[in-house]
This record gives sequence, structure tokens and C-alpha cells, in this order.
Amino acid sequence: MLRLNCFFKAHEGKYAEALEAALALTAQSQRDPGCIAYDTFESATRSDIFMICETWADEASLQQHMNAPHFKEIVPQLEALGHLKLEQFQFPEK
Repeated sequence: MLRLNCFFKAHEGKYAEALEAALALTAQSQRDPGCIAYDTFESATRSDIFMICETWADEASLQQHMNAPHFKEIVPQLEALGHLKLEQFQFPEK
């Protein structure tokens, strides 16, 4: 199982547009095969920050997600609206 935390800091004046894109990505990604969890969280202390948390069954599911049309459309939009920082964790099989 894989867990990704994607931290997003919006460019000035672009937060609302970026959050709208992130919520669209979240809604579509939740339906991707192998998606265990996918959600967007807003910072309680910073008005320009949100985080997307993803959990995938395996690397193949994550790669399929990254090749999905909605990913290829929305992620470049997010990259144009702010800065992304990705953390990835892999959990051992039980």
C-alpha cells in the first residue's frame, strides 16, 4: 500500500481556483481502480495551503492513476496555480 501527501501552496490570489481544481481531481480520483482513499484538506492556520492525501493499493494502481486523463488535465493546472511538494510512503504487506 502506498500513501502520498501532496502539499500545495497557492500563488497569491489563486487559492480558490486551485482548491476547485484539487476538489475536481479528488472527486474523479476516488473512482480510480486501486484507490483506497483520496481527500483534500485545507490548512486551519494558513490561507494559501491545502494538502491532498492519497492511499493506493499498489504501485500499479498509482501509475494507472497518474496516466488517467483527469490527472493529466488537472495536475498541470495545479502546477500553474502554485507549488506542489510530494511525500510518498510505502507500507509493508501484512
